[in-house]
Amino acid sequence: MSNIQERVTEIIVDKLAVDESTVLLEANYAEDLDADSLDLAELVMALEEEFSSNENKLEISDEDAANIKTVGDTIAFLKSKGIN
Repeated sequence: MSNIQERVTEIIVDKLAVDESTVLLEANYAEDLDADSLDLAELVMALEEEFSSNENKLEISDEDAANIKTVGDTIAFLKSKGIN
C-alpha cells in the first residue's frame, strides 16, 4: 500500500467510522461504505486539510467531489494534483 493510500485509508476510517478492511480501492462511498452527503462533505474537508501544505493548498471543487465515487477515484484525483 502506498503512502497516499495509507493516508486516505486512515482518513476514511476516521471520518466514516468503517473498518479498515472495507476500504478497498473499488469501494464505493455510498454503496459500500454507507456514506451520505454530509459524510462526503466532511471527508472532502479532511482530505483538503491532510494534503495541503504551506506551499500548495489542495482544493476539491464540488464538481470534482461529485466525480469521486470510490476510494480509487480519490487516490487518482490526488495523484492528478501532484500528490504522491
